Amino acid sequence: MHFDEQKPELNITPLVDIMLVLLAILMVTAPSITYEEKINLPQGSQKSTSAPTVKSLIVSINSKKEIFLNQEKYDFVSFADNLAQKKSQFNTEEPVFIRADKSLKYDDVIYVLRNIKNLGFSKVALQTE
Repeated sequence: MHFDEQKPELNITPLVDIMLVLLAILMVTAPSITYEEKINLPQGSQKSTSAPTVKSLIVSINSKKEIFLNQEKYDFVSFADNLAQKKSQFNTEEPVFIRADKSLKYDDVIYVLRNIKNLGFSKVALQTE
């Protein structure tokens, strides 16, 4: 008997069967797996449809980039400085509502939002119609 002539053969058929079953299970369960990101939404943005309280700060931006801070008109560039001066008149824990014209660039609205957040206002919401 010569053992050199006989080469052992690996039977990989059971391994392939198991891998195909696992692949089928993965393909069935993968669409149902969802990742949920916790997002801290502003309080009251969807729960109540009432108008904001009088204490709330309302920032309106028209299509000409004129900013109105509770009916007081400010220039777009000097808005951050003017808001910083008037910050002591408002409670930073009260919500701030931003009403922006839909024709404005996204960057312009984010500029105003960023300045409000940087001054310490913790609750900022964008209002829509």
